[in-house]
Amino acid sequence: MGIGLATAKAAATEGAEVIIVSSNQQRIDQALQELPADAKGYAIDLSKEENIKNFFEEIGKFDHLVYTAAENLTLNSISETEIENARLFLNLRFWSAFAAIKYASPNINAGGSISLTGGIAGARPGKGWSVASAICGAIEGFVRALAVELAPIRVNSVVPGVIRTNLWGSMSEADREGLYQSVAENILVKRVGEAEDVALTFLYLMKQQFGTGQNIVVDGGTVLV
Repeated sequence: MGIGLATAKAAATEGAEVIIVSSNQQRIDQALQELPADAKGYAIDLSKEENIKNFFEEIGKFDHLVYTAAENLTLNSISETEIENARLFLNLRFWSAFAAIKYASPNINAGGSISLTGGIAGARPGKGWSVASAICGAIEGFVRALAVELAPIRVNSVVPGVIRTNLWGSMSEADREGLYQSVAENILVKRVGEAEDVALTFLYLMKQQFGTGQNIVVDGGTVLV
């Protein structure tokens, strides 16, 4: 399960009327089967600003925006990184989030919030993580700036460690399982993270009313070891 679907399910259990977005209609259809009947889903190409603008004009007022869109991670040393490909990662993870907030924020009801997704690569990168680390660092700064600019809308992010999701789908099954095992053996809680762990943090950020400009680390203690 992805973090976005896990968060939608967690919010629905709290009585929220959920709207989900993906670039893939099949994923939308599958996700809606796991959500309440009043949930809605839209297939949108988030690489195009106009699509994002039209979507938020269509749905009107709402309470909370949670942005979790991401593509499969590809890790390379800087010498092997194709810069044009690296720009594509930044487009979905940062610029599409930027556009979503630009067009969503006027529609957010009083007491509402915006929550983005970062990652501990910003604070604890490994070899080959230059692009991912740069994006995570950008998100954290973006959150702080927007908390000031968009106040009193609360703007925060969740900063996950390694989570068992399809984000790692570009790796072979053996490499992926090896990563999960290595993480579980070396971090403080002795298990890899699950999408539900991150979803609970997003749920908290939606429900609490006093924290803003914060980047909440959910990594099983990875940055401490």
